[in-house]
Amino acid sequence: MSQRISLRSCVCISSLCALGLTLSFEHQAAAQEGFALNRFDPAEQAGVFFRGDSLDIAGDRRWAAGLVADWGHKVLVAYDEDGHSELATVIGDQLFFHLGGSLILVDRLRVGLNIPLLAYQNATHFDATGIDLTPSEDFSLGDIRLGADVRLLGETEQPLRLAAGLRVYLPSGNRDAFASDGSTRLAPSVSAAGDLAQFVYAASTGFMIRTEGRDFVREHVGSEMFLSLAGGVRLLDTKLVVGPELFVTTDIADGKRGFLRRKTTPVELILGCHYDVAKDVRLGFGFGPGLTEGLGEPATRWLASLQWAPGAEPKEEPPLDRDGDGIPDVDDRCPDEPGVVQSDPALNGCPLPPMPPDTDADGITDDLDACPTLAGPENREDPAKNGCPPPPDQDGDGIADAEDACPTEPGVAKPDDPAKNGCPEPADTDGDGITDDQDACPKDSGLANEDPAKNGCPLAVVRESRIEILERIEFETAKARLTPASDKVLEAVAKALEEHPEITKVSVEGHTDNKGPIWLNRRLSKQRAAAVVDWLVKQGIASERLTSAGFGPERPLQKNNTEAGRQANRRVEFQIIELNGKPNPAQSEGR
Repeated sequence: MSQRISLRSCVCISSLCALGLTLSFEHQAAAQEGFALNRFDPAEQAGVFFRGDSLDIAGDRRWAAGLVADWGHKVLVAYDEDGHSELATVIGDQLFFHLGGSLILVDRLRVGLNIPLLAYQNATHFDATGIDLTPSEDFSLGDIRLGADVRLLGETEQPLRLAAGLRVYLPSGNRDAFASDGSTRLAPSVSAAGDLAQFVYAASTGFMIRTEGRDFVREHVGSEMFLSLAGGVRLLDTKLVVGPELFVTTDIADGKRGFLRRKTTPVELILGCHYDVAKDVRLGFGFGPGLTEGLGEPATRWLASLQWAPGAEPKEEPPLDRDGDGIPDVDDRCPDEPGVVQSDPALNGCPLPPMPPDTDADGITDDLDACPTLAGPENREDPAKNGCPPPPDQDGDGIADAEDACPTEPGVAKPDDPAKNGCPEPADTDGDGITDDQDACPKDSGLANEDPAKNGCPLAVVRESRIEILERIEFETAKARLTPASDKVLEAVAKALEEHPEITKVSVEGHTDNKGPIWLNRRLSKQRAAAVVDWLVKQGIASERLTSAGFGPERPLQKNNTEAGRQANRRVEFQIIELNGKPNPAQSEGR
């Protein structure tokens, strides 16, 4: 059972030497450990009550700070066993200063700090059988309080505001001065407050949870339940608030044997007033009696406070807009009919006149739509086509099927050539500017040539077994000296070799017609093949990729009985004999 000795009736001595009563305590006096005796716990700053919390938790990074002076008379009194006759005033007068501050971190969330300072205490040593009380009179720090509250419902100046909070009391005070519990205490709570015209109120309830209970004389000091009620009337143009405050605590520990007992249920009544003496500055004064002689309850308590409490910035009310169309009534010429913004001030905010129908929903009203039942694009240049869908275009090339010579293949417009209008351009696979239908080498970029068999072909083309040249390599007559006319075709051969590194060996072979001695033709063909190899090596082709041979008239392409045949037989060939270092399988056997 949680029991207390307090202001006026807090200590109930089990047996007193003066009365000669039999005691249940030990015969030798035992010193009693102190605890947080003072029952006054000020509200967070910025309110209009001493104990009741006004829940002014609005704004952003809003500070408040203040000082409360708390004077109690006959704070701790020793009574006889029946609890009515005073034996001694153990603590007579007591003065606390409460330094407090609060900060609204964000709208709805407030944190607070309260530092109690015991500035003065008039104490008397009390020694009875089994009891030894010697409170310290030294200046002392009390238990520092940290708090946090969250506003759950309501706004400033509304009839109902609700909040949930938690207080943590740190064991920072002096137990010998009865200014500290010596252990951490927790106090969860719920609070309500509101403004009803000129009447204001605040109420809160919760629990004081002591992590360590203790026996004090015959009473148990442990966890408690508390209730705070406050009400007031605003006067003098709301600058003054006057009204009573009632705060009650009762023991809920020790099997609840002390619940609502007079000695373990301190009740205090305070009549207070708070006055705004200047912008953001508030003074308070209050006094009142203790009603039950509970532990920590003084016979009378006097309070005075000074606060710096800037008000929350007023929220800007949006301009009146009765019809909710986003145009303030002051600018709205039709304030009771939702409308639109219009450039004409006389029509601003008024609804637009009804639009003509748009049957096909293409954004063009029927009165302007040449095809009112068929959705189509706007055509301001030709009213006869305005709102009409475009003619069919299967391939989507922008040329109507009726005018498209190739309606299923996207093409290009050729209005001057109806047979090709809308048809795709012929492909040019190698990108040499000669379309594939005209290109004899559609996969190899080449040059235009009057000979259809060579048109679009490069001067040197890599085939499976050879590098085919489309122009002759020319030499001086009966000599192995290359003429400048051969440079273009040899450059093409060198380029082909550079672009095909997989060709690792090429045989450069010289051939002649059958005119003249055969031994002379063989020597000439070998020299000419070697001259071609020398030319290519000078152009940067690795010599190990080239070999040369001369066959004279032994491998004719045509008969040597005509000049055209003999000219065809006088030639240089480039046979690919190795690919990636291996024999080329495309070479004919026995060549």
